[in-house]
Amino acid sequence: MKPRDQRAAYRIYLFLGALFITSLVVGNLIFQKFFSWEPFGEGATLFGAPLFVLSVGILPYPITFLITDTISEIFGQRKANQVVTAGIFASVFSMGIILLADSLPAIESSGVNDELFSKVFALSPVAVLASMLAYLFAQYIDIAIYHFWKRLTDGRHLWLRNNFSTFSSQIVDTFTVVFLLCVFKVFTWDMFYGLFVSGVIFKVMIAALDTPLLYLFVYLLRRRFKLKPNEEIPLEF
Repeated sequence: MKPRDQRAAYRIYLFLGALFITSLVVGNLIFQKFFSWEPFGEGATLFGAPLFVLSVGILPYPITFLITDTISEIFGQRKANQVVTAGIFASVFSMGIILLADSLPAIESSGVNDELFSKVFALSPVAVLASMLAYLFAQYIDIAIYHFWKRLTDGRHLWLRNNFSTFSSQIVDTFTVVFLLCVFKVFTWDMFYGLFVSGVIFKVMIAALDTPLLYLFVYLLRRRFKLKPNEEIPLEF
């Protein structure tokens, strides 16, 4: 690969990594707001819990799996794992900043007082911890399963590895994060089944919908860098 193409590939990798980390951190910060999604009619329940009450933090999260699958396909498993590791660092770092900011007393003329700031952000460190553990399992599982199917199919059937890896990892992610948030008493246990099933269904639907996007991104990147089927761009740094 020409040096110019190598630099272009590196910039694309950094851009995808930035989108990944932003989606992850923002999801952790905004999770306390909930909305109702009613594809099967109003008042749907499961085990007595509202079926489609979802945190807005779920909205950017499927983007992270689309990005890691794109990186896995074009840049390889090691580069995808590096982005995941960077996301863990960013989550811990953001949690530290929130804790520091919450500990500093607001002045009287502050537009946001201590009570309001704590109400909005005080639970974020707990959410980050739970999300980070779930994310750690889910993302590495996603990448491992993705490359298992890639090797098994010799690089064919992109839709198969994309959906199988994402479906499996989303179930692990949703169960872990909802379970831990119930343990930490952020949510009550009567919300567990509704939040878990709603989260899995929503994420699986989004994962299925992002398959055409993955095909498009992979097509454009393979065309841009003249890659052969199943060929990856080696980024050495």
